[in-house]
Amino acid sequence: MIERIGLKRGRNLGIRQGSAPGASIELERNGFAMVPGVFSPEDVTQLKVELSELFETTRPDVRLPGATEADYADFRYEALNRSAAAQRAVAHPGLLEVIEPLLGEDCHVVSNTAWRNSPQREKAPFDVGNPWHIDAGPHVPRPDGIPWDERIPYPVFMIGCHILLEDCPVESGPTGFIPRSHTSGQMPPMPDESGAIYYEGGGPVAAIGGQGDVVFFVSDVWHRRMPTGPNDTGRFFLQVQYGRRDIAQRIRTTDVVNHLSDDAVARAVSERERTVVGLHPAGFYDG
Repeated sequence: MIERIGLKRGRNLGIRQGSAPGASIELERNGFAMVPGVFSPEDVTQLKVELSELFETTRPDVRLPGATEADYADFRYEALNRSAAAQRAVAHPGLLEVIEPLLGEDCHVVSNTAWRNSPQREKAPFDVGNPWHIDAGPHVPRPDGIPWDERIPYPVFMIGCHILLEDCPVESGPTGFIPRSHTSGQMPPMPDESGAIYYEGGGPVAAIGGQGDVVFFVSDVWHRRMPTGPNDTGRFFLQVQYGRRDIAQRIRTTDVVNHLSDDAVARAVSERERTVVGLHPAGFYDG
């Protein structure tokens, strides 16, 4: 594993010498890991209360041009700014002990979104998920057919977590992952007739879990929400994306939070003038 070296050596990166939790090892090796029972029933209840209230009292955050509130109805951005329980959750020791060996003890939240998918029972299976995708990367892109050298720890730049607030059986369309696909250096291929894709002979693995469990995944693993069944009960979870200290936060859009003076903002006219000084358009994650 790669770790952040201490302050006396400039907080640069090096090869981790000590041990790491099994979930961290699995996350680095396969690109995803499920850890059961991270959050207590009391923690889950408080999160559900506060995040349900968030959905009921705030309108969807529409951030992409041409989108509507209906397009954003299933989630609310910057949950930790709106819920004390969400802020406590992102610093839960059970999360940090898994991600810090891979991202460093100075990693931070990049985005924090509450998700509440309504049950979809129109037909079985009902394909409500996104196409196979990655959240960021590939971080080490390379031509197809060039395998990752196993002597080199695969660098992990960002890790996503789904804190499950309700049980997510296979009928509810849990997130599916392709093991080790994050090491491919490739975008996901087109699926076959069944909707499946494969890497190194391995097909989709669905992260089936119960409330209080946490699904971890690296940002460039191939994944998607799997099709639902006729007994879909919906999904309710808090998503947290963590990044290395080097990765910028995207909790709020850069036109709201940036490092620029008012004069500098006014002088940036063209799209490239704006992006080069850090005024990026809203996109995936919280913007």
